[in-house]
Amino acid sequence: MKKIRAVINNKKIECQKEQTILEVAQENGIEIPALCFHPDLNIKAICRICMVEIKGRKGLFAACATKIEPGMEIITESAKIKKARKINLELIFARHRGDCELFRLAKKYKIEINRFSFRKGDEPVRKFGPAVVFDSSKCIDCRNCVEVCENQGARFLEIKGRGHLLKITPSQKQTRDCVYCGQCIIHCPTGALEAASNLKDVERALKNKNKIVVFQFAPSIRTSIGEEFNMPYGSIVTEQLVAGLKKLGAAKVFDTSVGADFTTVEESGELLEKLENQTGPCLSSCCPAWVKFVEFYYPEFVSNLAAVRSPQAILGGLIKTYWAEKQDIEPKKIIVVSIMPCVAKKYEIQRKELEINGLKPVDYVLTTREIACFFKKRKINLKKILGEKADDPLGIPSGGGVIYGASGGVMESALRTIFDKFAKNKPLRIEFKKARGMEGIKKAAININGRPIKIAVASGLGNAKKILEDLKRNPKLYDAVEIMACPGGCIGGGGQPMPTNGKIREERAKALYRIDAKKEIRLAHHNPAIKKVYRDFLFSKEKIRLICRTKYFAKRREVI
Repeated sequence: MKKIRAVINNKKIECQKEQTILEVAQENGIEIPALCFHPDLNIKAICRICMVEIKGRKGLFAACATKIEPGMEIITESAKIKKARKINLELIFARHRGDCELFRLAKKYKIEINRFSFRKGDEPVRKFGPAVVFDSSKCIDCRNCVEVCENQGARFLEIKGRGHLLKITPSQKQTRDCVYCGQCIIHCPTGALEAASNLKDVERALKNKNKIVVFQFAPSIRTSIGEEFNMPYGSIVTEQLVAGLKKLGAAKVFDTSVGADFTTVEESGELLEKLENQTGPCLSSCCPAWVKFVEFYYPEFVSNLAAVRSPQAILGGLIKTYWAEKQDIEPKKIIVVSIMPCVAKKYEIQRKELEINGLKPVDYVLTTREIACFFKKRKINLKKILGEKADDPLGIPSGGGVIYGASGGVMESALRTIFDKFAKNKPLRIEFKKARGMEGIKKAAININGRPIKIAVASGLGNAKKILEDLKRNPKLYDAVEIMACPGGCIGGGGQPMPTNGKIREERAKALYRIDAKKEIRLAHHNPAIKKVYRDFLFSKEKIRLICRTKYFAKRREVI
């Protein structure tokens, strides 16, 4: 694309012709405050905080909605701009309570927080299932949550009323429900939406001397949580994370990527079975928001979901059975806490069908942001802490388990196992790079001994909807489908650090593949820990069914 030249605050800038003033400023380290803008969403220019001046033109212009032009001279700070921002911020505060980016801007522009008052009333805090909390008193009606909910295909959040009576509200239609993907949280600039917190529950468990608290952490956490401690995007902090959890009082710290290795072994077997019996396509099932989306919006595809538990559910089950037995610990004494990138995991652990001998495999889920908050509260800085390795026997995953955190990782891990077991001509390094990347939908045909396996990988439920609609028209279009509810996969989950955007998601994913590339063992079924557990514990169909398998059901609306 042709480059053009412009000037921002007397600084000469070279940029692309179709870029907005805000985009160019951000790329060049020039701060222009913006609340309603998010690179994943359409430009709305609602908050009017990003106003700038353009020399030779009257008035102020929204930087997020104004395209840059050749020779344009832009001013981002002036008395006129500060006055406009101050008034706009005061108007926004008239309908907002809470501690967020708004308060940083309020301090900067020295605004009178309570100057205006047309708050919509003390509306109640709403809880969406066990996963999401909506505090409408913090809402500034930027509509980001409504747009992202529509993009996700759920359309659970709606706009009602006009002007100062406008408000964001859950839909009352029984044909719509929250799937707990948490993308509304990631795209909310004011903290009006947040994960339902289990932090106090975990703190109580750690203080209880009669309980043994075991932590597990998801694949994607190791390349995202560093951001909470001012580390570069994509920093790998696996061992620092383990050390931090030990300092909190964890008895043991295991790696959910080991659970992912079990999921790979089981899911690859189910895929082969569906291929043999021609009962496909086989749909991945380790993302609980995606599973809920199918159960509620596309129940005709429930039977196509792999009847395999997610990595956190399998590992939690093994901790309370296999590990408990080895350590001679009564399972009731064990509290399993999962550190997840995803708020839907809070919903998943409530599913009754996952219980083993009356016990939940996982007791509590903390998001990346929640555990970072816990660390900071205890003055644990992952940037400075000396790292430790995760504990045996469930702490060393294959590379195939680690890449579960990125879109395409589940598919690639399963294909590696299938290819290694059945392909006649195998390369030294088995990889399927066609499954990788940040594209919303990826398609490929993988040839194994002359038999093409047609695959599709999608991230974001809007893209999942396209795949399902295609399958309704042609059920034989794909043999295997991997879906992750969040853009980019778990690295873009609703519980991840903020901001989260395309560039940040890409850096987190790249780091996971760097870990995989350095692993000596990159195939799930080659993991010695997996082999040992199958040999010593999961040696019967009954035990495999108890620990690794589950059922899914068509669902009615759950959020009241």
